[in-house]
Order: sequence, then structure tokens, then C-alpha cells
Amino acid sequence: MKVKIFGVFLLVEAAFELLASIVAFYYYRTCGESDVVALLSSTMITAIFGFILLSAGREMYKNQRGRKELANMDMKDSFIIVTFTWIFFALFGMLPFLFYGTINNVTDAFFETMSGLTTTGSTVLNNINEQPHGIMMWRSILQWLGGLGIIVLFLAIIPAINRSSNKIMLFSAEAPGIGVKKLHPKMKMTARRLWGIYIILTILCTFAYWVGPMNLFDSVCHSLTTVATGGFSTRQESIGYWDSPYIEYMCSFFMLASGVNFSLYYFLATGQGGMFRKNEELRWYVGITFFFVALFIVLFYYAPDVTTVKTDINAYPHGLEETFRTSLFHVSSLLTSTGFQSSCYNYELWGGLFIMPTLIILVSGACAGSTSGGLKIIREVICIKSIRNVFKQLLHPNAVFTVKISKEEVLPETTWRVLIFMFFYILILIIGVVVLIITGCSLEDSLFSCVSCLSNGGPGLGKSGFLTNFAELSVVAKWFLSFLMLVGRLEIFTVIVLFSRSFWKGK
Repeated sequence: MKVKIFGVFLLVEAAFELLASIVAFYYYRTCGESDVVALLSSTMITAIFGFILLSAGREMYKNQRGRKELANMDMKDSFIIVTFTWIFFALFGMLPFLFYGTINNVTDAFFETMSGLTTTGSTVLNNINEQPHGIMMWRSILQWLGGLGIIVLFLAIIPAINRSSNKIMLFSAEAPGIGVKKLHPKMKMTARRLWGIYIILTILCTFAYWVGPMNLFDSVCHSLTTVATGGFSTRQESIGYWDSPYIEYMCSFFMLASGVNFSLYYFLATGQGGMFRKNEELRWYVGITFFFVALFIVLFYYAPDVTTVKTDINAYPHGLEETFRTSLFHVSSLLTSTGFQSSCYNYELWGGLFIMPTLIILVSGACAGSTSGGLKIIREVICIKSIRNVFKQLLHPNAVFTVKISKEEVLPETTWRVLIFMFFYILILIIGVVVLIITGCSLEDSLFSCVSCLSNGGPGLGKSGFLTNFAELSVVAKWFLSFLMLVGRLEIFTVIVLFSRSFWKGK
């Protein structure tokens, strides 16, 4: 059955490659661009492999009525399907970059594609402005597909997947957060409602960009990557290319909106506004955003006078409005793990006082159930409340304390799972830093690069900073960071469990 499902997934990817091919064909007719052959070739190869796998996968059984159905999947199958689906998508998704010559080696092509799918937004390209429209559209589509999740999309549109009795396992293995919030008794309806919200946000974002200085093509591409909190742009200078306060405010708004749990939008749209107002994670999200925006405004005004680290005052925003806008954009871009850069963006030149708050924001992430990466605020809140309960227990040994989120008690096993997640995040981060140091990166560069990829954030520091990109890193570093992107996007456990010896022992 797994082979058959992989075939279906590749056929859907081929359909989206065909969509990018249509865009390429339009600009071939109007502008003479030559990427249509590369995209069509990629489409055909992906579709052929999809048909081969679909034909090879015949693991079916007859139900009580004599009809053939897909065999049931257990949890192990779900982990395998989700992890290898993302890997296959990256392998076939990199073909347009290789065939057109945008990237001339497999390592960089896989890195760029995995960065797109996982909505990390890290790039190895130094010539984005020179890329044809079809290739840029494909980069944006990659991020949009990965934003809400490949599996969630297929649960919504592919009947063969919906007939599986264990589809909630697939959803849980991919969905960001500590659990699945069902919006309907049927998982396919939950997936469709989430994608409906996702599409509506994308359309609204496209319109908001289009009424500004962006043309229609740039508006569509940037809306795909904004709502996906991915960060790929059609310009090397990212959002800063337009040097437009309007675009930066709109981008900040939609980045923050995409960092909210999508389930809350459904509750709001169906007249259950109380769920929106009572959600504790949302209140923390808003509070953290306000706090860090205010902190950066203060730092911009006082850091040049108090810091002992060399700063470039010309890299600072000027005036109250620009300072507020820069702070809002910086916090929005990194808290939601989008990674866009504004017209005033280079935090390396702002001075040492800006580095630690930037790193904290990058690690944090936004809400569970959104398209953002990072640890997720709900996990951080559970950890904070668990630590508080430890101190309470020391003072009152006989008392029983529980963790509550939105006035609902969090199950002890959920709390332990969150704490273990935090432990694995730190452990993987430490291993990653050591690996990158061995490959020749400095400690700061290694730390920021690993945090950026594990949190699906995008920008790094030094070799992987805004002024450069990840192209300068070694081959080993790029493959390892690609692995971190996948681990971060699938929330660690889904991938790491495959390395457990007990996972492969029998059923």
C-alpha cells in the first residue's frame, strides 16, 4: 500500500509542476524565456515514476461486501509514509532547478528544494533576479505545498487516502503542535476546512500585495510564500526590493496572521468567537509580539550609546515610524519563521545587543496548528507552567498541581511528551553545532545556521546571513542542514523514530 500511496503523491506533485510549466509557457510566448522545457521534462519524469509506483502498489484486500480497499496502516506505516513522502517530493522537486541550470549540482538543488518544502526559506541562490518566471513560480509553489502540509493536502483531495482507517495517524505525524484538533468527525473534512482557510488567506494576501507596488506575478508568488511562512522571494533583496512601507506592513500582518492556529479562524468564521478569545496560546503570541517589538524599538534608540560591540549607525532605521515598522517586520518575520527581509534588515550590523533577542525569536516560533516553525508557543507555555509547578511542589509536597492551558487540564503524558521534545530539540541542536564546526564554520555561524534550519526560520549569521547565503557552506554541512530542516518541519519524533532499532522489529 505504501508504494501505491507514494505513486499518488508523485502524480500530484507532477500536477503542480505542470502548473509551473504553464506559467513558464506563457512567459516563453511573451518574453522568450526558456525554462518551459526544464519544467515540462520534470513534470513528465515525476508523472512516469508516479504511474510506475501506482501500478506496482497492489496491496489491497476485500472487505465484507467484496469490494477492494487499501489495507489498513499502523502507526509505523504512517511515520514511514510521511517522512519518505517529503524526501521524494524534494528529490523530484529539485529536477527543474537541475534541468534549467539554476543550480548545477545535486547537493545545492536538494538543499534549495528541501528548504522550500519545509518553508525554511534558506537559499543557495545568488542570482534570483535573473531566474525565469516559471522557476520562481515553482519555488513559491514548493513553499505553499509545504506550508500547511503535503499529507494534509492529500487527505483533503485524494479519496484513496481517505478510505484508510488510520488517516488520523498520517495527520498527526505531520501536523505541527502537540495534538490534532479535529474540526469535523471525518479527517478529510478537517483537512478540507484547513485548506479552505489557507486558500482564503492566500487570496487575500495576493490582493493586498497587488493593490500596492507589486505586479500580479510577484503578488501571487509572495502571497504563496507569506501565508506558508516560507520566505522565498522573486527578488534577491526580498521584500526590501520594493522599499515600500505599505508592502512591509501588509507582509507583517499576513505573516502574523499565518502564525495563528488555523483552527481558530474556523471557529471564528462559524460563530464560535469565544474559542478565539479564550485561547491562551493566542494571548501569549500577541503578548510576545508586542514585547519584542517594543524591545527592538528601545534597542534601536539606546543600543548605539550602551553597546561595546561595533555597530553601523547607517544600518539603523531613522525616525519613529521607520523604527516601529522595522521592529514589527523583524519580529513578525522571525517569530513566524518566514525569514523575509525588509528595506532595513541586517541585524548583524545593528550590534551585539540585537543578536540574542533575534536568536530567541527564531527558536520560539508561533502557534501550533499554524504554518510557522520553531518550538511553538504552546510548548513553551507548558514548560514554563511545569517549572512553576516544580517549585510549588517543593513548598507544598503533599499538594497536587496540574498544568492548564485555556482553563483545560493538560494530560501528564502530553506534558512529558513536550518536555522530551524540548530535550531532543536541544540535543539535536548541540549535535548540529558540533557537525558544522567540524566542517569549518565558526561557533556563531554554526549555532545560527542550525537554529535556523531546525526551526525552519531561514536566515543565519555570517556565512549564512542576510548579506550572503548558504552557498558558501560545505557539502556535508548542506546535507546535514537539509536533514535538520526535515526533522524540524516534521516535529522531530516522526523522523527520529525511524532511527530506533525497536521501530524495525516486527509489528
